Amino acid sequence: MNEINCSIPDFTCISSAKLVKLLELREANHIEFCRIKNVLDEVLHMYRNCELREILKLLMDPTWVATGLKVDFQTLVSECEWASSKIGGMISLDGESDQKISSCSFVPAEFFEDMESSWKGRIKMIHVEEAFAEVERAAGALSKAIEEDFVPITLRIKSMTAPLGGPRGEITYSREHEAVWFKGRRFAPTVWAGTPGEDQIKQLKPAADSRGRKVGEEWFTTLKVEQALARYHEAGDKAKARVLELLRGLSAELQIKTNVLVFASMLLVIAKALFAHVSEGRRRKWVFPTLAGFCKSKVTPEEDVEVSDGSNRLKIVGLSPYWFDVAQGSAVHNTVDMQSLFLLTGPNGGGKSSLLRSICAASLLGICGLMVPAESALIPHFDSIMLHMKSYDSPADGKSSFQVEMSEMRSIITRATSRSLVLVDEICRGTETAKGTCIAGSIVETLDRIGCLGIISTHLHGIFSLPLNTKNTIHKAMGTTYVDGQTKPTWKLIDGICQESLAFETAKKEGIPETIIQRAEDLYMQHKKEEAFCGMDGLKGNNLSAQVIKGSDKAHPQLSRIGADTLHHEIESTKQTEALQLDVKKAVITIFQKKLMELQKLKNPLEVPELHCVSVATREQPPPSAIGASVVYVMFRPDNRIYVGETDDLEGRIRAHRSKEGMQNASFIYFIVPGKSMACQMETLLINQLPNRGFRLSNVADGKHRNFGSSNLHAGNMVVF
Repeated sequence: MNEINCSIPDFTCISSAKLVKLLELREANHIEFCRIKNVLDEVLHMYRNCELREILKLLMDPTWVATGLKVDFQTLVSECEWASSKIGGMISLDGESDQKISSCSFVPAEFFEDMESSWKGRIKMIHVEEAFAEVERAAGALSKAIEEDFVPITLRIKSMTAPLGGPRGEITYSREHEAVWFKGRRFAPTVWAGTPGEDQIKQLKPAADSRGRKVGEEWFTTLKVEQALARYHEAGDKAKARVLELLRGLSAELQIKTNVLVFASMLLVIAKALFAHVSEGRRRKWVFPTLAGFCKSKVTPEEDVEVSDGSNRLKIVGLSPYWFDVAQGSAVHNTVDMQSLFLLTGPNGGGKSSLLRSICAASLLGICGLMVPAESALIPHFDSIMLHMKSYDSPADGKSSFQVEMSEMRSIITRATSRSLVLVDEICRGTETAKGTCIAGSIVETLDRIGCLGIISTHLHGIFSLPLNTKNTIHKAMGTTYVDGQTKPTWKLIDGICQESLAFETAKKEGIPETIIQRAEDLYMQHKKEEAFCGMDGLKGNNLSAQVIKGSDKAHPQLSRIGADTLHHEIESTKQTEALQLDVKKAVITIFQKKLMELQKLKNPLEVPELHCVSVATREQPPPSAIGASVVYVMFRPDNRIYVGETDDLEGRIRAHRSKEGMQNASFIYFIVPGKSMACQMETLLINQLPNRGFRLSNVADGKHRNFGSSNLHAGNMVVF
């Protein structure tokens, strides 16, 4: 995925549970069918592309594991083609506009929009011609009735309305009653002499709702309009019922393919997640790790414990916390070279917990075959990764936080092997210091005998005074530095022991009053003197120097007639776009090559490096290889005009273009060039020269505002992949 250069689908994601429920209950609407077809078409797009086909094959097994459905590769392809053809032959897809909402100059447009928008544009016209034709006839009859009965009245009112007052009246849509009525005050002309609108005024009667109750004093209708309105609603109900019947029938046909649809939708979910991971990983400058197998371990006859021979190794260079963006320069990098257990110390806020989380995330990502937040990484195939952070009490189980911690430590000790990664943060923090220190020391001894890799972090500095029986445990610390007479953390992993906690500084930083901090310091100094006098100074640890040694940081079904017609229309449209793309591509290459020959003073065109073009079709997005690259791109608009631009964020720019009205189906081609300066020059060059070759640009003016002069473009740098 990291190396492909072709465009990739948008990866439409549908909930498998929702898909099954909609098909079983026959409740899928045309929007859901369009999304299902997008899923099927995107699977077929991957199948028809030689680069993506191999990825599609590799995703079959993970999808099988995720869904529990075993689907053969060729079966998946053929069934997707069949289902896509079925939906395409029945549903009106995006961009098809063969079903216009009825309209009349005398009837408010909102009336027809509300009455017809819920069922028109859902099913292809060929399936509902008769029902839709009856709606059109009924709409015409309603329009005629309104024109004959209401319009003369409104015209008469307008002709006799005085500037300062007079009767009012208008044709109005009552959304609550789904009717078009005349709204105005009842009035009688002063002269009844066969004047225009006279008969229509006499025919007016109070409007009534569906239960026959009078609506109000200002609403009127006529018998002819009532009959025409009833006929229109009846025709609309029949058309809506017909559309619903066809949608339910399509649901029944697709239900027999539920397994394939669920499999295809889950495959795209996995594919989208993986491509998103690779794209974000490249943006954050993450790397793929080297995965190594564990060397054989032996079991000691005395204690029945696996012991590693010491050759197993976890090495991560330039490790950064996964929640930081390395590209922004906000992360501190560490090098972790682990061949045994680390006993880690460091001050509060020194980065111990962050280091454990970072190692855990990198190891988990690595053994899953994903990118890791580092410059390079060698990660063994761990059989388990065990992380213990902070424990909280569990009142429901009647356990204190220390009880919960001991329960978790029991699980770690009993399940850890020499192939495990064990990460424990601040062990035994929830109990009395002396006994907690001894428990922590015993756990360290046990994990040392097991031979697992891992880190045990602690603030229990008395553990270094215990006579621990360990062979491979190494002391590590989070470094500190002195700045302006104050000790501050560096967040760097180093060799040695750190007995500085920075507890007073941390408390002061978080707002603890100065009087409390001062009293705490006095108590601390007094306590140390008393322990030194009694010979019980467990804090002093003279035999364990606080010296810090800095470490290195380093087979296809037949299409129906309807489906064939749709396919033919799509093919013709696609051919036109492809022809335009081919012409633009040739022109761009010619312009680029001519410019390079001028700059490099070349005489033989064969000496000019080859330009490589990548296409991004409708409902596709650029591949991860375009992340962070400087590109010159051309957008093909629906009006056959083109837009030329340059960017370092092609995915974001394409998303921005397609978010504009009418641009949802725009396609693109792009060329990767070395550097933004060169991209700007080439953009200006194309904007100024493409119109001279007969192409219509939508941003010709952009070429008049830039003057980058002549830059030394190296031919060797223009090979674009």
